[in-house]
Amino acid sequence: MTKPITILLIDDHPVVRTGYRRLLESTPDMSVVAEAEGGAEGYQLWQEHKPDVIILDLNMPGVCGFETIHRIISNDPTARILVFSMLNNVTMVHRALKAGAIGFISKQSGIGEMIHAVRQVSMGKTYIESELATALAMHATRKENYENPFDLLTKREFQIVKLIVEGSSNIEIADKISISPKTVSVHYLNLMRKLDLQNTTQLIRLAINHNIIDG
Repeated sequence: MTKPITILLIDDHPVVRTGYRRLLESTPDMSVVAEAEGGAEGYQLWQEHKPDVIILDLNMPGVCGFETIHRIISNDPTARILVFSMLNNVTMVHRALKAGAIGFISKQSGIGEMIHAVRQVSMGKTYIESELATALAMHATRKENYENPFDLLTKREFQIVKLIVEGSSNIEIADKISISPKTVSVHYLNLMRKLDLQNTTQLIRLAINHNIIDG
């Protein structure tokens, strides 16, 4: 008899863990060997059991999913991690893959997709939920069509970039261009998503690299 795929579940919602444990264990070739409610516990259980596949959420209190991935991959670069998250956008997928995960599906995905994803990841194959894979491809194509990534931005977003890198706060930006601080925050989130950046330091570095500001 073929050895079942061993799985570690890491998610801070007990109902989610219980439901998916039952689903996975009802599949003959899968066995959940442990489950954890957070990243710190999940890392300890991973060290203890060394499962074939780790399924984890990203948004957890304490040690988050990204940090958990980093800890595991730093210890074993061959670890096979499948992200299972509500945070299903291109930026989150990029960050998870960059951290070392090889699979990403959303919590809106169907039961069959979860099973298929676990099997693919257990073989070391990258698996991205179909809708997210399409979004990734479209995002990559858009970026390839622009030499300067800032060309992806609207005039308003680019205006806000210049003010941010000049050192203006959200309140100061709002005052200068006559919009509310909340609207500035919305534009900021949108432009950071388009540029695939995580923080203002990265934005400033990118602006220097593309001569938006002097270094």
